[in-house]
Amino acid sequence: MTEDLVTYRFEDGLARITMPQGDRGNPINQAWNTAMLDALRRARDDGARVIVLSATGRFFCVGGDLRAMASAPSLADALYDIADALHRAVSEIQRAEAIVVCGVQGAAAGAGFPLVASADLVVAARSASFSLGYTKVGLSVDGGTSLLVRSLGLHRAMQLALLNKRLTAEEAAAWGLVASVVDDDDLIPATDELAARLLAGPGQAQAATKALLRQAASPGVETALRREAIELRRQGLHPDAREGTGAFLAKRAPRFMPPVEVRT
Repeated sequence: MTEDLVTYRFEDGLARITMPQGDRGNPINQAWNTAMLDALRRARDDGARVIVLSATGRFFCVGGDLRAMASAPSLADALYDIADALHRAVSEIQRAEAIVVCGVQGAAAGAGFPLVASADLVVAARSASFSLGYTKVGLSVDGGTSLLVRSLGLHRAMQLALLNKRLTAEEAAAWGLVASVVDDDDLIPATDELAARLLAGPGQAQAATKALLRQAASPGVETALRREAIELRRQGLHPDAREGTGAFLAKRAPRFMPPVEVRT
């Protein structure tokens, strides 16, 4: 595991998976995907009953490493490869017997947002915010975003995906994504308290309950993730994707292709 991207610690049934580069935004690339999946599999092999997923620094996770993807020989292939690897981590979180608790501070953006949503319980600091932003850079949604339809509802998911609505911690709680909102200084104690509460409960019953609820809410999770990766590759071939990612990196407004004129 790449220690400077994701760290892992296990003790007494609790696995702590931490992203330590929050001041850089914990950008998601292939090395990050490998490290995260390795940590999740170690938690499974260690028999963790609870996994705490968190980050240090200013941000939780700002999503995909657009700079690395934009510099790849094929943007479409780079998008697909990173999305496909990320989906393995998302699937591992959803299929894990352990209850996954996520503690979030700062921005959870792009693929960082569905990464949070894949957890079972979320504690948010007041500084936390949640946004997708894929269409801002000319891309379709990814990272399990389509599964937000089942947890938040179709029209709320549309607001997030098409209008790039940014949720505050309090709004995310009102929408049901976040279990509790705490002051930033209280995020670690509150997350630890929730983890301890779960560890004191009946582990077998909790794992069975998680599996039943996950199956009821997202019976076709792998299929949905696969569709996202395939569509993201297709979008990566469109000029809007190259323009959108380039504009984002250059910190300018994108100039997407004009709509096709329909004559009647």
